[in-house]
Amino acid sequence: MNTASREALAAARESLNSLTDSTSVDATKLADELAAVTALLDREVSLRRVLTDPAQSGEAKAELVGRLLGGQVGGETVDLVSGMVRSRWSSSRDLVDATEGLADSADLIAAERVGNLENVEDEIFRFGRTVASSSELRAALTSRNARVSAKTELLHTLLGGKARPATERLVTRLVTHPRGRSLENGLEHLSKLAAERRDRSVAVVTSAVPLSDGQRDRLAAVLATLYGRQVHLNLDVDPSVLGGITVRIGDEEINGSIADRLDEAQRRMAG
Repeated sequence: MNTASREALAAARESLNSLTDSTSVDATKLADELAAVTALLDREVSLRRVLTDPAQSGEAKAELVGRLLGGQVGGETVDLVSGMVRSRWSSSRDLVDATEGLADSADLIAAERVGNLENVEDEIFRFGRTVASSSELRAALTSRNARVSAKTELLHTLLGGKARPATERLVTRLVTHPRGRSLENGLEHLSKLAAERRDRSVAVVTSAVPLSDGQRDRLAAVLATLYGRQVHLNLDVDPSVLGGITVRIGDEEINGSIADRLDEAQRRMAG
């Protein structure tokens, strides 16, 4: 996103936070309605262009939102989207992406209210690992020929009763409406969004054997000192690492594995 869209997104997130500070607002319902608005904007190209046209006044665009959505969704959703279209967006696609992001955030807020946010974050990560380990499952979830109902049913079989409701909702929405994203990138985005909600970074830690509680705590403390903020550890076990650990935070990787050191030694010998 360019500067204008980043500023508009920041304002929209602040509005969502202010709105959901009130426990009287049903965050799950808000998520559903924002997802419906996302689908509408994604489908109606001309509409989203009108709503992001800088030549149109913010009030005129907000009034259009009120006419289109009034009676279809709740007043909170109308107010939230009306505020978004008053802002300046660099592209019409950015508005759609932002609305989708708010829908995901609303589901995370619902999970946070009942103390499930950390569990949801972990479950999304684990589901991503499950998908990565099964080419058949990935194919079934990403097939363009498979019906939405079939994908939804499969996900309910995998997650229903085993994961928190917010996890199932978030993953189902991603799988059934990927909007051009790969499943892996979408799951990673959801994981980061959950971490941001908890004001933490996500570190994907890969080790040859499971880390002990003490090792996890020490590693989290070291990373928190290094990055100046809390870091949530998503732990993965991969025997091919041979020893040590690798840590990935965003695009940065800290590699301390024996396998990596052997590769480096071989490169030096070959040189």
